[in-house]
Amino acid sequence: MNEKKLKSAAEAILFACGTPVETERIAQTLAIGTDKAEELCMQLKEEYAKRESGIRIVRLGKSFQMCTEEEYADPIRTIMDIRRNTPLSQAASEVLAVIAYNQPVTKAFVEQIRGVDCSGVVASLISRQLIEEKGRLELPGRPLVYGTTEHFLRCFNISSLDELPPLPVDDEDSDDASANESDGGEEN
Repeated sequence: MNEKKLKSAAEAILFACGTPVETERIAQTLAIGTDKAEELCMQLKEEYAKRESGIRIVRLGKSFQMCTEEEYADPIRTIMDIRRNTPLSQAASEVLAVIAYNQPVTKAFVEQIRGVDCSGVVASLISRQLIEEKGRLELPGRPLVYGTTEHFLRCFNISSLDELPPLPVDDEDSDDASANESDGGEEN
């Protein structure tokens, strides 16, 4: 297949699947290298962005997915009669942040940081497909470890966890240091 046909085939695959498709699977299907498949998907992504289409292609880690632009969410909900999902509670947001920044983690780790039981919140985040079980630790009781999902990346419109905003720097340390400097200069 020539370059144009390969790109069209990649576009058709992304459209037909409706879910994230790994670059490696696209490469295998089209009998091309993984680098070439990624290049084709990135070209498609740029083309959709340039023409300001209602559809866009997003990169989710090592996968690509075709989806709609956020600005058209309301008309899409109306036509499909979809109710808005309820927003995450404060507790769910906190648990999700702990997991996203420290994954893979156990429920006990999250509870230690938050200081409260989080069983219900973890179950709710699993049902929303924002987190998933990633395995078990080789410790007594073999506790489950959790991490975020590709759905988490889509919901937060990021292509990898590297795009998460940096954690704030603890101001207490810098306040203590500056207080010591101002007090330490004079003796009575």
